[in-house]
Amino acid sequence: MRITLRPSLSTPAAVAAHGRRSPFRSHRRSPRLLHPPTAGSSSIEALEPPFLPTTFLTPRQLRPERMASPLTEIPDHLLSEILLRLPAPDDLARASAACVSFRRLVTDQSFLRRFRRLHAPPLLGFLDHDGFNPALPPHPSAPAARALAHAADFSFSFLPSRCRWAVRDIRDGRVLLVDPQEDEWAPVFRDIAVCDPLHRRYVLLPPLPQDLAASVEHFLLPLGQESKAAFRVICVAHFNTRVLAFVFSSNTGQWQAAASKNYSDGIGRSEATTMHMAASVRALRRHYANGCFYWDTARFTNLIEEEKRLLVLDTQRMEFSMTDLPPGNWRRADLAIVGAGEGRIGMFGFHRGTASVLCYAVARTKGKSPSQWQIEKRISLDPRYDYRIKDATERYLLLTRTEASSPTGYFSIDIKTLKLQSVCAKQRMRLLPKSETRIYTNFPPSLLSSRAI
Repeated sequence: MRITLRPSLSTPAAVAAHGRRSPFRSHRRSPRLLHPPTAGSSSIEALEPPFLPTTFLTPRQLRPERMASPLTEIPDHLLSEILLRLPAPDDLARASAACVSFRRLVTDQSFLRRFRRLHAPPLLGFLDHDGFNPALPPHPSAPAARALAHAADFSFSFLPSRCRWAVRDIRDGRVLLVDPQEDEWAPVFRDIAVCDPLHRRYVLLPPLPQDLAASVEHFLLPLGQESKAAFRVICVAHFNTRVLAFVFSSNTGQWQAAASKNYSDGIGRSEATTMHMAASVRALRRHYANGCFYWDTARFTNLIEEEKRLLVLDTQRMEFSMTDLPPGNWRRADLAIVGAGEGRIGMFGFHRGTASVLCYAVARTKGKSPSQWQIEKRISLDPRYDYRIKDATERYLLLTRTEASSPTGYFSIDIKTLKLQSVCAKQRMRLLPKSETRIYTNFPPSLLSSRAI
């Protein structure tokens, strides 16, 4: 077999020397465009795969550029203003989990103080004879209430065990406890404590500087502009002919006389006797609105129509006065006086004969002793049940709904929106005897920056 050798054409110079193309088939061909490039598109987008441009990018150039989020480009002071306007504490908690920068802003002490001033703490449950009762689904505060129930000690096991503590008041995350004597209606308390169940801290209050042969009650005063860790307790002593108020301050650790009033000044003898007797059996109900405490004798004088006076304590001036109940045929065992905005007060109650219709009356004039009232809202409830107002705060109302042989249902009403929501339903167990039913409002534990005691 004859083999003819041809000169190598492997180089461009050899090909040029022969004056003709290489006989070898090239493995490279020009990229074929699927469609011609259009305006705004590159020719790379029109190439048929797998062909790539001949200019290769380094790995550093291939790495995508970090795109700045529009929110991270907002200055911190503007982002804080946005977060402050979130409608609820739960929304703020979820926002804080979005990124590190949000969490840093939300956990700042000054930011939390501003948020608390702008937003009312949500209702997380209530304390009564059975201990702490957290809000359950579908209540919007159920997740925060569940977290609080796991984090706090509402059995008060961190307090001295020699006492049988009973709940008397709750405010700003603090619980006021007393150790009553064995007598169910004893007016004197041996020990008084203010505690923070979440951080398990407490303060034992000193005894009053003088023995009071009177019916006394203790309750917490709203914080106002004081430090977060400071608190004040008021002791009101009801005598046969007069009423006295003492104030304990955690800053000084001492009791001081604050206000006094003779019942002969603006109140009749029969009313004074009734108020003293009502206080002696803990039937004198207390309300708070616009910096004033109000007392009525509804639980004691439900059938006495002529006694429609309220005792008022102005906490700014620290002075007592008397005022009248709003006119109307109210079922006086179920009244709640609240703040209605713009310096006015409002009142929730049931009219006699309409036990399933909750009425909300608002004073037309400002001040602690208004003379003109107007019914703003009537809330129709299920007529098959019996309803009672158990407690009220500046923002919430706590109702009970009872029926024979059925668990008691508890419902909350937002005073601003008048929205009715189920809190829980339960049977009574009386784990904390002699305790009163008090609403517990606070921010979720994740938003509490410091202890309250």
